[in-house]
Amino acid sequence: MAISAKDVKALREMTGAGMMDCKKVLTEADGDTERAVELLRERGLAKAGKRAGRETSEGTVAIATEAGAGVIIELGCETDFVAKTDDFQALAQRIADAIVKDASVDSPEAAGALGLGEETVEAAVTNAAATMGENIALKRVSRVSSGAVVGSYIHAGGKLGVVVGLDGGDGSDYASVARDLAMHVAAIDPTPVAIDRDGVPADLIEGEKKILRAQAIESGKPENIVDKIVDGRINKFYSENCLLEQPFVKDPDLSVTKMLEGVNKDLSVAAFVRFKLGEAQG
Repeated sequence: MAISAKDVKALREMTGAGMMDCKKVLTEADGDTERAVELLRERGLAKAGKRAGRETSEGTVAIATEAGAGVIIELGCETDFVAKTDDFQALAQRIADAIVKDASVDSPEAAGALGLGEETVEAAVTNAAATMGENIALKRVSRVSSGAVVGSYIHAGGKLGVVVGLDGGDGSDYASVARDLAMHVAAIDPTPVAIDRDGVPADLIEGEKKILRAQAIESGKPENIVDKIVDGRINKFYSENCLLEQPFVKDPDLSVTKMLEGVNKDLSVAAFVRFKLGEAQG
C-alpha cells in the first residue's frame, strides 16, 4: 500500500527514528502504526527515551486489592488527553494488578522487572511511550497490608486515590468500613498526616511549635504563658491532622475512633496511603 509523507512524519515524531527507517517499516507493516513501532523497537531504531526528560504532570492513579493487600500507583504522562485514553487507563490497571500479586514489589524500580504478560512492566511502559507519543513513567508505588481487610477509593477519574488497611475485628466483612475510611481520607480537609499522634513526624511538630511560638510572641502574649498557648494549639493541630481524631466525614459528630468503636471495639487502622495526581514527591 502507498505510505503518505504525513504518516511517515507522524511515526518519526512518535519514535525519533529516521525518515527512511519510518517509511520502510510502515511499508512492511502495511501502514499499521503499532506494528511499525514494534519493528523499529525490534531493530533498535526507535528512540522512546528521547521523551524521558519531559514533565509527566498528567496521568492517573490506579489501585488493586487482593486478600488483605492493596497497591496504589501513579502512572504519569504529559497530557490529559493521553491520560484519559482507554489504552493508558488499562495499562495503569494492568500494572497495579500485577504488583499486588507480588509482595516484594513496593517501588517503581522493583516493579520495572515484574512480568506483565509477555513483557516486563518497564518494557510495557516504554512501548506505550513510543506508541502514544508521550513520555510515560511509573512515578510512585505504595503497598498496604492488613490482618482484616483493605478498602480503596478512586476519585475524579484517577486524579486521587486512597487505600486503607484495617486490623482486628471478629472476622466479619468490614470492606464497607474500609471503603468509607478511604473516602474519608480522600475528602477530609486537612488531609491526615498520620493515623495517630505517635505517627506524626517529630520535625513537623517542631516546625509547628516554632511558628506558633513566634505568632504568640508577635501578638504580645506574656512570655510566661507562651508555652501553654503553644501546647494548646499543638493539641489542636494533632486533633485536626491525625486520622483517628478527625471528625468522620459521613457523621461529623463522631471521631474516626468512635466510628470504629461503634462497628467493633477491636477494629483499628493498620495503614493508609493517599496519592493525588502530580503532587510533590518526598
